[in-house]
Order: sequence, then C-alpha cells, then structure tokens
Amino acid sequence: MTDVLLAGESWSSTSLLVKGRDVATATEYTEAADHLIEALESVGASVTHMPGDVVVRDFPRSKEALDEYDLVLLSDIGAQSLLLTPQVSAGQTDVNRCRLLGEWVAEGGALGMLGGYTSFAGEGGAAGYARTELADVLPVEIAHHDDRVETPEGAVPQNVGLSELPEEWPHVLGYNKLTADPDAEVLARVRDDPLVVIGEHGEGTTLAYATDCAPHWAPMEFLEWEHLPDMWDALLDRLVRAEAESARV
Repeated sequence: MTDVLLAGESWSSTSLLVKGRDVATATEYTEAADHLIEALESVGASVTHMPGDVVVRDFPRSKEALDEYDLVLLSDIGAQSLLLTPQVSAGQTDVNRCRLLGEWVAEGGALGMLGGYTSFAGEGGAAGYARTELADVLPVEIAHHDDRVETPEGAVPQNVGLSELPEEWPHVLGYNKLTADPDAEVLARVRDDPLVVIGEHGEGTTLAYATDCAPHWAPMEFLEWEHLPDMWDALLDRLVRAEAESARV
C-alpha cells in the first residue's frame, strides 16, 4: 500500500448578486480531487486529502509527520499556504514547510507537484514556488512570472517515456510552462514543453506534472481516460515503489 498525502485542490468563491436595488452574496465551496483520488486508489494507493484551508493549519510540521506518507502531492496550492501558518500570521516564528519538504525529500521522501493556476509560478507568478527551497527540489525550472499556457483548441500530449501507455493521450486545455532540469527524465510532452518529469533530489524522488487533475485544463476526456489509472500506476512505480524495493534488497 502506498500512502499519499494530497494537499490542495479546493477553493471557496463568493459572488455578488445585484438585482436593481437588491444586493446579495453567495458563497460556494468546491473540492476537485475526485478523479485523481479515484485513479490513485484504483492502483493500490491510500490517499489522505488535505484541502487548502486545512493545509494552512495542519500540513505536516516535522519530518516524523511527513514520514507517515510515501508520497506528498501538492496540487493547485500556492507557496503562501505552506509558509504563512497561523503562527506566522500572528507575528511568531514557525517552521518553513517548503524547506522541511526539501529536507525530507533529500533524506528519501517523494514529492510531486501538479499543475494549475496556483502551482509552480501560476497566475501572475503568484503561486511563488520559484522563491522557495522547492525550486531546487522539483525536477524543473520554475518561472518567476506567469507560466500558464492556455490551449482552448486542445493540445495532445505525447508519451515519450512510459512504455506501458499509448503514444498519444487525450487532449488538455492548458498547462504550466516548465523547463526540465538537465538530469531529469521527461516522460511526456505537450507541444514542445515537458508535461510529466521525474527527477531525484538527494536520496528522494520528485515529480512535476504540468497540467491539472481537474477541469478546465484537464477535460473530462482526459479524466475519464481508461489509461489514467495506468499512468498513475507507472508514476508510483518510479516515485515510490522502486525505492521501497531497493530498500528491501
């Protein structure tokens, strides 16, 4: 069993409704990790989902807490949610959870980041990971500016490193533009950009997955793709299971 901590993939939105002189507000809360969780669980992973508001307060604050998981996935959650804990917001010092993640990976942990408007650099560069220790941990170069690429016409990913999967995948509607590190392995591309990248950091392994795990970047054709569980099965093999097998030998 592979224990996965999935952090992010939630948001709240507030709408202002104006009808003549009448004004009202409406608030909606959304979680968008269902398809990812289903794919991971279908290939033997146990997933703990920590929505964004919970991450701010409860994301692991020690290597011992991180050791409860084989793999940590950050998905559509910006660096501030890891850095600005309630203690820091109150003017107190606290653990730097980006640095902590980097140290944990260097000692044998596995970390992945999935794409989105608040991943890597993100919208307007606001996700901010280029200014954190994770910039040197993930297997890609992260921009300091807006890195989003919108492909409303659909862009078809090309498999270049996962022999278990077809050469062409269902189209995506956008992704974060990344540059793979020289020593990283690009497993899939979209247009001429890396889409799925695997790397190493110290004793650990890392993943950059440049598109989203939910709409709109990941349309239903991608999310309901029959090979989506196979893709995650292959990635788990490279990120976690191979390391576990080596440790047993």
